[in-house]
Amino acid sequence: MARYTGPKFKLSRRLGISLSGTGKELSKRPFPPGQHGPGQKKKLSGYGVQLQEKQKLRHMYGLNEKQFRNLFDKASNMKGISGENFMILLESRLDNLVYRLGFANSRAGARQLVAHGHITVNGKKVDIPSYLVNTGDVIGVRERSRGLAVIKEAIEGRHHVPAYLDFNAQGLEGKYVRQPERAELSQEIDEKQIVEFYSR
Repeated sequence: MARYTGPKFKLSRRLGISLSGTGKELSKRPFPPGQHGPGQKKKLSGYGVQLQEKQKLRHMYGLNEKQFRNLFDKASNMKGISGENFMILLESRLDNLVYRLGFANSRAGARQLVAHGHITVNGKKVDIPSYLVNTGDVIGVRERSRGLAVIKEAIEGRHHVPAYLDFNAQGLEGKYVRQPERAELSQEIDEKQIVEFYSR
């Protein structure tokens, strides 16, 4: 299945979660889209709940189904709790960390910055958005890309840098200090349902 390119606000309302992280999508119309949206109270089956949780997380990070499943399989083969490992691997993707550091206003924007070669890891250009960053790695903006208007605007509008990242404003770089704890990641996702979905 290809990556979703349709209306993001409509998708957020259908899933009942703010995919942008701003909450704008649900502030005015906190109900599903469509003419029957406001009064819709559809009871989901067990499978429906599992599928919805999977779709929430997949769309939140902007992955297609194959990428998402491959990363889940990798998390399942690691020691520890599969669901938590999966969430940590998703958070460790380069495009996500570029977004978390505030170099882009969205994960899609961060993915584009990486793919166009504007981002470095430990001083070397990396243009693979799915690249998994290791703890201790330093993510920066290439010297020649520091004047880009989109990066400047994103940094000016940045609200919060997570505790597991150390941001250096002067050097336009951030260090992935440690892996995030589950409590620091989205509380709107029930990863146990996703584990059950793929364990069927």
